[in-house]
Amino acid sequence: MTQLDLQRVRQSIKGQIGSKIKISANRGRHKFETAKGVITETYPNIFLVELEDETGKDNNKTVSFSYQDVITRDVRMMLLEN
Repeated sequence: MTQLDLQRVRQSIKGQIGSKIKISANRGRHKFETAKGVITETYPNIFLVELEDETGKDNNKTVSFSYQDVITRDVRMMLLEN
């Protein structure tokens, strides 16, 4: 992983603020947790995703991920069409 890789991922995610995504996070032992959400904010080392509440209530949860997690594929993202 180089500094250039990190900058590319950071810029790519920053350009997708407000976009709906499907995100899968590695929770260890080959277990991936998958959810849908919206990229809300970016910071120098992390970005925030507001997850959709699957129960239909207004209990949306905001989670943070690091750009490094995306590079190492511990977090996988796919853009969804609006």
